[in-house]
Amino acid sequence: MSDGTAAEMPADPTVLLRGEHLTKTFGNGVRAVSDVSLTVHRGETLGVVGESGCGKSTTGKMLLGLLTPDEGTVTFDGRPLAELGGAELRAVRARLQVVPQNPQTSLNPRLTVRSSIEFNLRAHGIPRAERGPRVLELLERVGLTAAQSVRFPHELSGGQLQRVAIARALATSPDLVVCDEAVSALDKSVQAQVLNLLADLQAETGVAFLFISHDLAVVEHISDRVAVMYLGRVVEVGPAKRLWASPQHPYTTALLSATPGQGRQRIVLSGELPSPANPPSGCGFRTRCPVAEEVCATSWPPLTEVTDGHAAACIHLSPRPEPAVPVPR
Repeated sequence: MSDGTAAEMPADPTVLLRGEHLTKTFGNGVRAVSDVSLTVHRGETLGVVGESGCGKSTTGKMLLGLLTPDEGTVTFDGRPLAELGGAELRAVRARLQVVPQNPQTSLNPRLTVRSSIEFNLRAHGIPRAERGPRVLELLERVGLTAAQSVRFPHELSGGQLQRVAIARALATSPDLVVCDEAVSALDKSVQAQVLNLLADLQAETGVAFLFISHDLAVVEHISDRVAVMYLGRVVEVGPAKRLWASPQHPYTTALLSATPGQGRQRIVLSGELPSPANPPSGCGFRTRCPVAEEVCATSWPPLTEVTDGHAAACIHLSPRPEPAVPVPR
């Protein structure tokens, strides 16, 4: 039963997926994600970036409903995933798809390309007579041929396999696709082809992407907005161009300084990445932060908005520009 609070607040029609205060601790006591809130708007690409082990993939799995958060809620198209079951959940599953990091392991080696894609169509109730034409249409859309539909995964290149994984994800005409390190295993030329394909598909179909990656150059290329994660938390989020031009968190600044072609002074972080099983007190980044103060050991700062849509979790933030005041005549 609802307490009526949500009904009193007008829903934002542009929001497709929202995760609020998500927390996940695994059985070994490792808190992989702590109080993460993310929003994906219809037709946009939200990039999620950070070092390995920062909680990116765990967050993605909770947003997909593949992992149940210990705390927090996931809402898709205005409905909490936890409240759905049976036919309703199956319908939502068709609208939420994923492109995994390694198609070699995600595609059944005993199934042809056609059979792998048809399996997804069959699972979501697409009539048998419609499956064959739909498979050929999808393959053409991702730049593959009808002849390749009868091949097995070991007969295709890495780039072709990733195109098959994308075709399979698009089979049910989803509203959102989570790409979890979807191009990290590909060489640079194939990466560019796949990224351009995703951009073309988004322009054509209006699909939204949650793009998880550790590669800042890739995230900058494809994302409308970017969330930066560190040690299970979002430390900065904002429009991609604004975040690149004016990073507010010291961790984001250090990450961008290591990206080739940015023309920034290189910032080398000292110390090792803390373990999620034994994180530092207060701000988890303080043990590597070049501007940390004593107060940083007391608590992890909340995300604070710097400019519209751009927020960071740090005590050292550039002040919001004051609005111009008209001069009396």
